[in-house]
Amino acid sequence: MHQYDLYGIGAALLDTEIEVSDGDLQTLGVDKGVMTLVDDARQRQLVEDLRDHLVTAKRACGGSGANTVIAASYFGLRTFYSCKVAADDNGDFYRADLASAGVDYPATLQQADDGATGKCLVLVTPDAERSMNTFLGISERLSVDELDVKALGASRWAYIEGYLVSSISGRAAAIALRENAEKSGVKTALSLSDPAMVHLFHDGLREMIGSGVDLLFCNRDEALGFTGTDNADDAARALRQYCRSFAITLGADGALLWDGSQQYRVETPKVHAIDTNGAGDMFAGAFLYGLNREMSFSEAGELACRAAAQVVSQYGPRLRAEQHSELLAPVV
Repeated sequence: MHQYDLYGIGAALLDTEIEVSDGDLQTLGVDKGVMTLVDDARQRQLVEDLRDHLVTAKRACGGSGANTVIAASYFGLRTFYSCKVAADDNGDFYRADLASAGVDYPATLQQADDGATGKCLVLVTPDAERSMNTFLGISERLSVDELDVKALGASRWAYIEGYLVSSISGRAAAIALRENAEKSGVKTALSLSDPAMVHLFHDGLREMIGSGVDLLFCNRDEALGFTGTDNADDAARALRQYCRSFAITLGADGALLWDGSQQYRVETPKVHAIDTNGAGDMFAGAFLYGLNREMSFSEAGELACRAAAQVVSQYGPRLRAEQHSELLAPVV
């Protein structure tokens, strides 16, 4: 009997979303549709420049991996998350928010160091695209010290956030987690996270993947960039050398899945998208819930597409707790 269904690792970030125009992005010099690492001064300046804009989401503990693990927890999985916060108000808030979502964490998270907890400023344009400006803060120092090998060994799945590739110590922690999971017979999943990470840290992601993960998550742009191909079908064939199964999200066109022997295409519900922040994170959380509950690959993909469609139809990267049970109603 496993103590946990899902063990995740990733950056701990406090999210703030602000509605902007494409003109605002150009004026501010923000790259659209990707995650850009910034220092604290740059992020403070952006917030100051946008002080008259509408903040569209309440403060919430985030980071890509956290969003995925929290979604999985709200769906009903037993979850554990490794991250790093500072001894500040945001760190206190982050721990409390994780606990309220039913996510366990290592004892090291209670022993916070001096510094600043990471923050992510998410700029949302009218086409629902999100442009993220991330100050990692103390998350840049996430390391093997934040791993709980005992909890990992008692888990069914381990989930690795690809953004960790941008930090030397974070990348080492991700690799150590994968290696320990493999030794313990824990299945491994990894998300490529962002086209910018694929472009800037391709070799580091290859190192994190090692000889191959059990499940790889990516979107179309990440798949094309990682494999050096120009269409989803070619990317799907090329990805097979890096994983034993994969899920490529295609936005409004659904998802392309491979379970190791058969390829599937699943559709997504038609919705009016207003904010794509967190769509991929939710997809991964719902998909991993489905696999943990013995759904077929296509069933897990259909649930994940429904969940991602719900996320993009409202502001913020997470759903309310009760929305997860509503999403499960058609499939239980």
